[in-house]
Amino acid sequence: MDSRPDMNEVVGTHDILLVTLDTLRYDVAARLLAEGRTPNLAAVLPETGWERRHAPASFTYPSHLAMLAGFLPTPAAPGPHPRLFAADFPGSATTDERTWTFDAPDLPTALARIGYHTACVGGTGFFNRLSALGSVLPDLFAESHWEPSFGVADPASFEHQVARAVDVIAATPADQPLFLLVNVSALHQPNWFYLPGATRADGDSPASHAAALEYVDRHIPALFDAAASRRPCFTIVCSDHGTAYGEDGYTGHRLGHETVWTVPYAHFVLRR
Repeated sequence: MDSRPDMNEVVGTHDILLVTLDTLRYDVAARLLAEGRTPNLAAVLPETGWERRHAPASFTYPSHLAMLAGFLPTPAAPGPHPRLFAADFPGSATTDERTWTFDAPDLPTALARIGYHTACVGGTGFFNRLSALGSVLPDLFAESHWEPSFGVADPASFEHQVARAVDVIAATPADQPLFLLVNVSALHQPNWFYLPGATRADGDSPASHAAALEYVDRHIPALFDAAASRRPCFTIVCSDHGTAYGEDGYTGHRLGHETVWTVPYAHFVLRR
């Protein structure tokens, strides 16, 4: 059953929050939810839990470019699957009357044209503005933030990101809708330091990946509370791609393996 709302009624009346849990695997997310290890996410996810979807790409840069053009992860079942947002182009087969269609190259630009303030809080290196490549994604937004404490090497990265996102939300004029992207870096390697007792020599593993998700779950309520403080907030939480930890001899991502292309996805409305 299609659970999509009519996005033509959402856009303009709701704030929009896109949380990308960078590198989160579907199997890990689903298992932790079933085991009760992510209670704060469980409190907002639909009754059906995480939806199993296929990522639009196998690593952060192309996946975010696709998502920010309206190509969110695709349901892992035969389609077609009409989309929430879609750039208008001839021949599109995944739009319908509930799709918000825009005449712009990307979603932040389209939303800015109808009055939204657009902002992102980056995490992984493709948001760090330390190079021309690291500036492409943040340049899509009117306001962007990245600093080393938001990055993959800081064990408190998500706490720092949430604090900045809360500040962004508070600083946006109350009468202006907001589109906010938070690219969460904690799941990305290295993540061994989230697993109690693990050392650098142990390296990353599915267990430390899971521990990183538990860490994110502990700190995400402050982000959700702030997002709901102004008006209803249409919220998308998903992964941009997964990663392999030795399955079939594969390690990492930017490759075509089920652990990489299968990701968790959910959307819901946050309210006060």
